[in-house]
Amino acid sequence: MSGAFTLYIIYMRRIAIQGEIGSYHDVASHCYFENEDIELICCDTFEQVFDEMKQDSSVIGMVAIENTIAGSLLHNYELMRESGMQIVGEHKLRISHSIMCLPEDDWEDITEVNSHPVALMQCRDFLKKHAGLKIVETDDTAGSAKNISENGLRGHAAICSKFAAPLYGMKILEEGIETNKHNFTRFLVLADPWLAEELCKPSQSNKSSIVFSLPHSEGSLSQVLSIFSFYKINLTKIQSLPIIGREWEYMFYIDVMYDDYTRYRQSIDAVRPLTKQLKVLGEYKEGKSTIKQ
Repeated sequence: MSGAFTLYIIYMRRIAIQGEIGSYHDVASHCYFENEDIELICCDTFEQVFDEMKQDSSVIGMVAIENTIAGSLLHNYELMRESGMQIVGEHKLRISHSIMCLPEDDWEDITEVNSHPVALMQCRDFLKKHAGLKIVETDDTAGSAKNISENGLRGHAAICSKFAAPLYGMKILEEGIETNKHNFTRFLVLADPWLAEELCKPSQSNKSSIVFSLPHSEGSLSQVLSIFSFYKINLTKIQSLPIIGREWEYMFYIDVMYDDYTRYRQSIDAVRPLTKQLKVLGEYKEGKSTIKQ
């Protein structure tokens, strides 16, 4: 046999998400890894997302961390810190809810609405106009559509992304039913440290997420913030969580932005002696927002 053969290996990223295909985590994953082939690993809980990353260090996690209306997902901060995974990116997704049902149903047939409690809360004004409907909370937005479709639940409707409709053969009754049209969720992209630099080189970053605790003494937090101010580091978010078993002591999760990586690293060196358990959770580029869905 003569001639040369070239073997092409197509690398497909594997992304662990909480929720089903068609969920907002799915949409955020495809927006962030635009023009890339990805394989989704659908998980029931965020704990399972981190378990998938621990079991296979090549798996990347896409995890919601805060919403402009519902606030922060506090438990995800703890999961992230304890996992040892690094933040390599973020994406801000405009959340627009639709209500959908089986193709053979219509408005006069609907008696029950299913969705995740946060999605239901974000559509409160719409649901008030349909006060006769029974509202049932579920674990996932797209999962509600999937359940209705697979089980042929006549009279049931799901609130989720419009992208779930064709996936599960559902009919959209109405789009854009969320109360606040400025509804964004911020997602973090997480990876094992060995993979982190391939996905985002720290020297090219302009944003960082940090966690630390402080001595229980007067002015300890203001001292840290003053140092960041001195180095012209912009504090964009601060979130405190109580330390279990240590009354009135807290872990502080902060996001900072900078345009000079060297000055940012100098600020970290300057605040480290004033803090306890300081850990840089990730250095990455500020995420863009996706508005059109």
